[in-house]
Amino acid sequence: MIAWINTIEPEDANGLLKELYEQVTTPHGTVDNVMKAHSLRPHTMGGHLALYRSVLHNEDNVLPFWFLETVAVYTSLTNKCDYSVAHHFANVRGLLKDEARANAIFEAFTAGEPERQFEGKELALLRYARKLTAAPGEMEESDVAQARAAGADDGDFHFTIMVQRAITQSFPAVEKQIDWFYRHYGFCRTRHKGGVGC
Repeated sequence: MIAWINTIEPEDANGLLKELYEQVTTPHGTVDNVMKAHSLRPHTMGGHLALYRSVLHNEDNVLPFWFLETVAVYTSLTNKCDYSVAHHFANVRGLLKDEARANAIFEAFTAGEPERQFEGKELALLRYARKLTAAPGEMEESDVAQARAAGADDGDFHFTIMVQRAITQSFPAVEKQIDWFYRHYGFCRTRHKGGVGC
């Protein structure tokens, strides 16, 4: 069980669920708990997987993958989801391959000062994602204008918004339940080799 809901383990899966589990099995041979949370309604796992891959793992993305993961981290910190922060920050570290820079980014984010590590278009997009998460009703056209002035184009907004939406709206019930488990036990039930995986 992840938090309060029952799940179907990969070894007990059949049909569509078994096929989807095979698609989401990690290189370590495990299935992330966030995917198992879809197991009672496997069609939702397909949607989750399609959105996640198109936003964060598609070769047609113009913004660098490591930067999109930082948007996910900053959004998750704003949203106070420890599980999502841990998951996406592990991806930032892996993609950057620069532990010192990754840690400096995390420290800047937790201080609410992304300008310590980012500038220009990247900083503008991070600020845009944070405001969209913390105060969506206060978004104004000037927020877009400021980011455009810093070099962002409409395609950059699209990817930034898609990452932000994937974190805040597409899977909040799943992530909040996993986050409860993470907060209460300090780790996810499944630990992957080389780090925590949920």
